[in-house]
Amino acid sequence: MAERTEALAESERRFRTIFDSAFQFMALLTPDGTVEEVNQTAMAWSRIGPEDIVGRPFWLAAPMRDDPALQAVVRDAVRRAAAGEVVRGEHEMRGAGDVRAVVDFSVKPVLDGAGRPYHLIAEGRDVSEQRRASEQLRQVQKMDAIGQLTGGVAHDFNNLLQVLSGGLGMLDRQMDPARRQRLLDGMHQAVERGASLTRQLLAFSRRQPLRSEPVDLAWRIDGMRELLDRSLRGDIRIETRFPPGLWPVEADPGELELVVLNLCVNARDAMPDGGMITIQAVNAPGLDDGGLRGDFVRLSVTDDGTGMTPEVAARVFEPFFTTKDVGKGSGLGLAQVFGFAQASGGRSALDTAPGRGTTVMVLLPRSEKSPALPARRLVDPGVPREAAAPGHVLLVEDSDEVAALAEEMLTSLGYEVTRVASGAAALGALADGRAVDAVFSDVMMPGGMSGVALARELGLRRPDLPVLLTTGFEASAGDAIREGIQVIAKPYGMASLAAALEAAIGGRNGA
Repeated sequence: MAERTEALAESERRFRTIFDSAFQFMALLTPDGTVEEVNQTAMAWSRIGPEDIVGRPFWLAAPMRDDPALQAVVRDAVRRAAAGEVVRGEHEMRGAGDVRAVVDFSVKPVLDGAGRPYHLIAEGRDVSEQRRASEQLRQVQKMDAIGQLTGGVAHDFNNLLQVLSGGLGMLDRQMDPARRQRLLDGMHQAVERGASLTRQLLAFSRRQPLRSEPVDLAWRIDGMRELLDRSLRGDIRIETRFPPGLWPVEADPGELELVVLNLCVNARDAMPDGGMITIQAVNAPGLDDGGLRGDFVRLSVTDDGTGMTPEVAARVFEPFFTTKDVGKGSGLGLAQVFGFAQASGGRSALDTAPGRGTTVMVLLPRSEKSPALPARRLVDPGVPREAAAPGHVLLVEDSDEVAALAEEMLTSLGYEVTRVASGAAALGALADGRAVDAVFSDVMMPGGMSGVALARELGLRRPDLPVLLTTGFEASAGDAIREGIQVIAKPYGMASLAAALEAAIGGRNGA
């Protein structure tokens, strides 16, 4: 009996030593939440003695005494733990000296032989320093990312502005038609590059909403061949493989084209000596992989270039990460691919190794609807169109430079143009029943009336009058798109402007 008593006492001393010297705050509770034991760490942090807490409800302990909301949270945690659940969370608590700390807090049951809780263990750990350190690290990473963004994007835009400003300066001095055409071609390419970079930024920041619809991959990508050929070099060949019976996918066609273009440009840069780019797609029926379930289509772009090391491959989908020289890439291309796949309900993946090339795969959900294919290919903006049927357009634009260009384009298309600088001025110009065939307005307008608000007001006053809106920030036109108002994105060319005006006028006349 004496030996057993001594053994029990030794066990108690060991328990007490471990219990009191533990780094974490610890308390032993009855199933109803009454405190039976509390360790020295917890009492020292709160500057209380056993008499202040033992025998009392745990939620009335000093760190929670003056915080009714926290008391309710802890009381609920005790109730759930008594029912057999392990409860954990982070809460702000008050220690000695009214010091506020973030505490990693948990309550878990101790079960008897029948599986019933007969004790509860409450634990806590001050993680304030860790949280501060993590926040500082996140801030450093954020600033590093912003630095990479500004370095790459600012350099790109400065180059584009140089092309535009230099080209404009040279046009007046250059009389040779061939040289003028080369200048104009370079300026057009600069505008296209700037628009592409802006789309990538908007897609990454999730400011540009996806407008998903059924897409025929083979038709859509085959229609990009001219664009891809202009974007690649003569020593690079493209092969497409789209088997019969390939399912349509549910995706935003514009963002899909940007994904394919980004992947092909990356493949081009990975093949300095030329090579082959293979674009292919296959059906992936009954997929069940990491949360993706259902029918998908696997689109992939493969090159036979230099490939990537494991260290580079692990980071390629990170925003702003790039191995290219400054000004050669913003690091947003593959981040846009990743974001597009996720937002479309799919996934992206990479297969690469040094010396054997790279395959980027995008899983896109199958569409149960049939794509509506136009009777003809989309018009190439570089091809002049015949003048549109004569008509009168009310142009609503506050920027003199943009208005001058838009008026010149509309006039070249055969329209008579009246220009006003605000939505209120547009309503005034139409107040006398002036004969106008369409209103062409910017979305972002001064004077408190946006282009969307103007379109709504005209829908009440002149429901027969077509309205076409334009914007360089697509999210600002979300309401207009949902309401069926025609929207054309900036920058636009004459062909796309003509087509959009024809669609707006034809749609309203048809209705």
